[in-house]
Amino acid sequence: MATTRLPSAGFSITIRIAVPADASSIGRLTTSVGEAGAIVTALDVVDSDPSNVIVDLTCDTADTSHADQVVEALKALDGVDVRKVSDRTFLLHLGGKIEVSPKVALRNRDELSRAYTPGVARVCQAIAENPADARRLTIKRNTVAVVSDGSAVLGLGNLGPAASLPVMEGKAALFKRFGGVDAWPVVLDTQDTDEIVAIVKAIAPAYGGINLEDIAAPRCFEIEARLREALDIPVFHDDQHGTAICVLAALTNALRVVGKQLADVRVVVSGAGAAGTAIMKLLLRQGVGDIIAYDRQGALHRGQTGLNPAWQWLAENTNTDGYAGDLPGALNGADVFIGVSAPNLLTGDDIATMAKDAIVFALANPDPEVDPREARKHAAVVATGRSDQPNQINNVLAFPGVFRGMLDAHAEEFTEEMALAAARAIADVVGEEKINPTVIVPSVFDSRVAPAVAAAVRAAAQNPAVTPPPAADPGPADLPEIAATASATP
Repeated sequence: MATTRLPSAGFSITIRIAVPADASSIGRLTTSVGEAGAIVTALDVVDSDPSNVIVDLTCDTADTSHADQVVEALKALDGVDVRKVSDRTFLLHLGGKIEVSPKVALRNRDELSRAYTPGVARVCQAIAENPADARRLTIKRNTVAVVSDGSAVLGLGNLGPAASLPVMEGKAALFKRFGGVDAWPVVLDTQDTDEIVAIVKAIAPAYGGINLEDIAAPRCFEIEARLREALDIPVFHDDQHGTAICVLAALTNALRVVGKQLADVRVVVSGAGAAGTAIMKLLLRQGVGDIIAYDRQGALHRGQTGLNPAWQWLAENTNTDGYAGDLPGALNGADVFIGVSAPNLLTGDDIATMAKDAIVFALANPDPEVDPREARKHAAVVATGRSDQPNQINNVLAFPGVFRGMLDAHAEEFTEEMALAAARAIADVVGEEKINPTVIVPSVFDSRVAPAVAAAVRAAAQNPAVTPPPAADPGPADLPEIAATASATP
């Protein structure tokens, strides 16, 4: 029986199979995989004899249970011998995904004497006399710490530091691939705010920036605020600011497609945690018409009791009409839906109640808030966080270029002006003449993105615009626990 979920390369398997050497055998394999709801991506003959052919069949499945169903379907075919099943994702992670490689040759005594003792002592003394030289003479000029306590790993929850390491390794690889930034995972075996702040402050001399990752709210707000206050290097929480930058960029182009202005639209945001709060604050700063924020307490509105300070601020600065109903009801007549929450909260019928030429960003990963196939029946523009769907909103569009620009500018902090500049740069890379309902953001592999973002951030760092802070913003140190929500992070 075929799955209703979307197959993904993240659940790709390779199956080694022996089949009879006749004309119909290969066709029976691919037909069986297709009927099981998987997608064949490769089929390679690896060996043969007069009576048998051995093939490696690679296919994308929806999840591990679906992969098992595909394998069982193949085993049920007459004459088919399934010999081995390999999970391609686990194979990719064997031994980790990053390594340290020296930038200088160490082939003889001469080179060793300059790279290490005795020559290195002179460089140490120069930095001791002028600490600013560390940016010029060490890895600090191009190195970022990717810091996590493992408390909010992807959409999986509190898995701990060891289980967060594959994500942090991947993040470091993306930094290098797309921004030329040397990043290193720093996973901490503590979830105590004071300890995390103290540890990051202690290791900061080696880094030109700090990227906080997968740290649960509300702890992430306080950690970021305290580190920003204490350090003279940029501190950037990607789950907040990277997501907000990418969403604003995508929304800018989506509104161009449907011919609407940000000041005229009503936006519904599902998920008022780290990502959702950052998205809403950036949209409010840009002058959005109105926002309804929805989370565990329902639609946040004035007069609501029992709200923590973060939600209280949102209640006082959004939802002009005081809507207090459920999430589907909030969509009635709305122009934009942005989901950074949980899978399968909405149906196509819910999307049908939105305004004409609606925009839907369903960003929960791996399964979005609404099936994008159903959403596209009613919305003009649909985006997800998935790489196998059009309009992938992925933080990799932002953070490599943001850090590249901050490092190049020797920036001491990340600012809202940088966020707005980065969002404009991402949106403009597509080009107004090329945007359409299925192309509102550039590909993550578009080589123009990171340099454009870096240049915009560098300019914002060197010539910051004067933008007043939002009134009555709650102090991060006072934020009690709020709902953990999914971000667009890979």
